Amino acid sequence: MNVLIIEDEEALAHELEIFLTNHNYVTEICYNGQSASEKIAISLYDFILIDLGLPDYDGLDLLKEAKKNNPDAACIILTARAEINDRVRGLDLGADDYLPKPFSLLELQSRMQAIMRRKFGLKQSIVELGDFIINLTDRTINYHDNVVSAITKKEFDLIAYLILHKNRTLTRTQLSEHIWGSVINDDYDSNYIDAHIKNIRKKLNVYAAPDWLETVRGLGYKIKMNT
Repeated sequence: MNVLIIEDEEALAHELEIFLTNHNYVTEICYNGQSASEKIAISLYDFILIDLGLPDYDGLDLLKEAKKNNPDAACIILTARAEINDRVRGLDLGADDYLPKPFSLLELQSRMQAIMRRKFGLKQSIVELGDFIINLTDRTINYHDNVVSAITKKEFDLIAYLILHKNRTLTRTQLSEHIWGSVINDDYDSNYIDAHIKNIRKKLNVYAAPDWLETVRGLGYKIKMNT
């Protein structure tokens, strides 16, 4: 998951960066509204965390830009402002959640996970794919009573992101942007993503064929699930 942190308090911004990176998010930081506005205009994110109290920008105006240029991003307002009107305006403008400062990092993580489940229609974080059980919160894969321990962090990220977009084909560029945080050139793109998918299949095939992980020729990959 690709996260943009918009926060002018450097200590808090770095605390968020370290915490989210340790929980397998790809993060970028903007310390002011102008740089954030430029980022939002050219890059796509899964989450945008917006501080309302920026020195050079109205955070609610930045929220409007985020919803316009990154319509699929989940926006969470982070602010020390106590006024209920700011909260109401932010939610009315399309914010997905609101956390007043100071807040718990664990609560932030929990809310982000809840937003993802709600956004992609997952009632819980445990998903069954054939005889495999994937726990998106604990980041584990089990086959019956066996833990599939050979899957790397990035390979799990690929599986989890495809699960969130179940039954939808994702291109190699989309997978690269949202899991590695950058777009790699077309010549390298194919080998890079394809190699990871090949490794996933090889490791899962030790237990059973992952028929639910499909290659869509000329386009990309998808995970086939019953909705």
